[in-house]
Amino acid sequence: MGLFGKMFEKKTCDICGGEIGLLGNRKLDDGNLCKDCAAKLSPWFSDRRRSSVSQIRDQLAWREQNADRVAAFNPTRTLGFGTKVLLDEDAGRFLVATNKQWRNTNPDVLDFSQVTGCDTEIRETKTELHWTDSDGEKHDYEPPRYDIDYDVYLTIHINLPFYENITFRVNDYRIEHRSSIEYREAERIAQEIRSALCDARAAAREAGAAAATAPVAASAPTATRTCPLCGATTTPDASGRCEYCGGTVGA
Repeated sequence: MGLFGKMFEKKTCDICGGEIGLLGNRKLDDGNLCKDCAAKLSPWFSDRRRSSVSQIRDQLAWREQNADRVAAFNPTRTLGFGTKVLLDEDAGRFLVATNKQWRNTNPDVLDFSQVTGCDTEIRETKTELHWTDSDGEKHDYEPPRYDIDYDVYLTIHINLPFYENITFRVNDYRIEHRSSIEYREAERIAQEIRSALCDARAAAREAGAAAATAPVAASAPTATRTCPLCGATTTPDASGRCEYCGGTVGA
């Protein structure tokens, strides 16, 4: 079958079993994914083409369970401008919301202990300037002149089997001057988010270490289990959740 024959060949989604339309296929490493199933994946996930059907199934199962974590999420602190980081300090969890109606978008709810670090990056956008003569023709400056705008990005590094980073722009609009109030405020917000997550991570890990070394009653031994979602060897919490991905493991 030629190239065009393969293009028009009917394909079936290896996840839901539905027929995939002409432009609806999302290629996997060893199969096919329809656009409806692809829409259920995490918005921070970007390695689809190198993922297997099994890996996609695991992520979709985790995302389905995530809806329960979203329903139980109770924000105690909100940081950021357009894209916001919401903290549920009582539950030891956080999420990154890109939409005001975030409960309707099933954002990933992660544990503070899953944060492995945060980085801030300043990105420059350079636009070359030109001058116009009396005839209306544009000319380059010699040497070239540029208009430079700035964006402040924050990357949250995550211990999760499905993706490793959450990267987003802190400022709402591009910043024209590096010495401006807007630039300093974007840097301040990025640092505030970074400090909040890193401090919360340290506290969560200290609490976990203390709990691990505390005496355990003989009648209630703590057993490690293999998480069916992320495959990690974990000690389930009181609710039977995996300490790494939050999935249900069992007591």
